[in-house]
Amino acid sequence: MTLERIQKIVARAGIAARRKAEDLIREGRVTVNGKLATIGDKADPAADSIKIDGKRIQPGREHRYFLLNKPRGYLTAVSDPDGRPTVIELVPPALRRALVPVGRLDYQTEGLLILTDDGELANRLSHPRFGCHKTYEVKVKGAPDESKVDRLRRGIVLDGRRTAPCRIQPLRVTSQRGEEGGNAWFRVELSEGRTRQIREMFFRVGHPVQKLRRVAIGPLEDPNLPVGELRDLTESELRSLRQTTATIEPRREPARRPRPAESERRADRTSASGRPRPSGR
Repeated sequence: MTLERIQKIVARAGIAARRKAEDLIREGRVTVNGKLATIGDKADPAADSIKIDGKRIQPGREHRYFLLNKPRGYLTAVSDPDGRPTVIELVPPALRRALVPVGRLDYQTEGLLILTDDGELANRLSHPRFGCHKTYEVKVKGAPDESKVDRLRRGIVLDGRRTAPCRIQPLRVTSQRGEEGGNAWFRVELSEGRTRQIREMFFRVGHPVQKLRRVAIGPLEDPNLPVGELRDLTESELRSLRQTTATIEPRREPARRPRPAESERRADRTSASGRPRPSGR
């Protein structure tokens, strides 16, 4: 007997993504052998009767994994209430069921994006604790000097929180028509993926991003995949991704100011004349 969490069974059956499956359980729409399921319950999909709204679900098939080269002008989402085109629209209708994009790429950013119905792998690829770095090629206005680039490597404060250290490698400087100087290209590797992070980083040092594309997800690259095209991940690529996210990276603890030694505290309570300062109010 193989027991799995109910929401995982529902998600693998293609009924809904993991979070939506949890909502179905909370709403009392899922039963196991005639009893209401609760979050955390487990079942054997081959032996137990699992139903949603009274209809039994079929045992899940194998997960699907696709690699998409996202074009600019597409939202990284399953749907959009404002009617903007989404990356799911680039997938043939017969393959869309339960697929979700892993992580996010900005509306105007292009590059590699994984689509899957495997919620566990999606979480491991997205969460910075699992150490799956993402790599981007970035074109910025002008050519920042090394001191500015090094400031970005060390981390800067965005929205009240410092970014994690990152790798930034200069690639080339392109000439600018009719003007002196040019624009610089960089290869940037991030260990976290905050909203518009690269754009905000270079904007803060006075060099706005002009072009941005993701070229690698962990060990996964494909420079030959045309923009807007989709393909299956190979077994070797899946193995590499799973190996990359197999170990959880340790959390970064904020630096703490060391407490002064007792002798230092006593000295601080002593005035310049050598007499003890009054303690208390």
